[in-house]
Amino acid sequence: MSAQDRGTIASTGAGSAATPRAEPAAPGESSFGGARFAGWRAVFRREFRSYFATPLGYIFLVLFLLASGYLMVSRDFGRFLELRQASLDPLFTYIPWLFSVVVPAVAMRLWAEERKSGTVELLLTLPVTLEGTYLGKFLAGLSFLGVGLALTWPAVLQVARLGSPDWGHVLAGYLGCVLTAAAFLAVGMLFSALSKNQVVAFILAVAACVSFLLVGLPQTQEAVGLWLGGYAERLVASLSLVDHFETLTRGLLEVRALLFYLVFTVVWLAGGALVLGQTKTS
Repeated sequence: MSAQDRGTIASTGAGSAATPRAEPAAPGESSFGGARFAGWRAVFRREFRSYFATPLGYIFLVLFLLASGYLMVSRDFGRFLELRQASLDPLFTYIPWLFSVVVPAVAMRLWAEERKSGTVELLLTLPVTLEGTYLGKFLAGLSFLGVGLALTWPAVLQVARLGSPDWGHVLAGYLGCVLTAAAFLAVGMLFSALSKNQVVAFILAVAACVSFLLVGLPQTQEAVGLWLGGYAERLVASLSLVDHFETLTRGLLEVRALLFYLVFTVVWLAGGALVLGQTKTS
């Protein structure tokens, strides 16, 4: 959030220069968590606009589309042009691995920039709750990533030209992509809240996201089983995002997979909010 945006939030909630007051909640905002999430819409709007306020946001989207397109059609990866099947599996297969780098790049600035400049303390004194600020930033980052996913629509058109795809399969696959982006964004935001250095936050988040993908590989699970036993192998497998993501990309909306993503994301978001809460009280 830029200094101008922070000033805008402050000015909207200030009855005078000396005594800030919270602005009335927008229609529907009070019903979404009540006063606990007050101000989330204002934070969301300003954070989302900030992605497109400079060329960096557009460059990021272009790079994401180029990388995802390459992984989809490359002979070394998705081989979409060679297989010529009415399926988006060549795209979905590599999205989690691409997100393990892309999403931390989006998340690293959300709090590290505030902590480095010292404006996080100012932000937390504005007429916006900590939870509302955290939620607004999270939804803005997720919406920006959603724009990137939406721009992959040419791949959907190409699949439709090749045959009659299972649209339930396609929609479930995109839902899996959104849920994976949300999970990784929650991880990245926690490390961004922990560090004042964006590069450090990025590296830690990438390492964590890749770890959650690696535990889903059969080789990793077999190694854990050999060293620590079958119980540890099953425990590691249960933490794998890959297994739950593949369940969705197969068109299966299993409650177990949806609950995993929900709990995973909420736990990491709560951890990040707790870190910022310590900053606020210190």
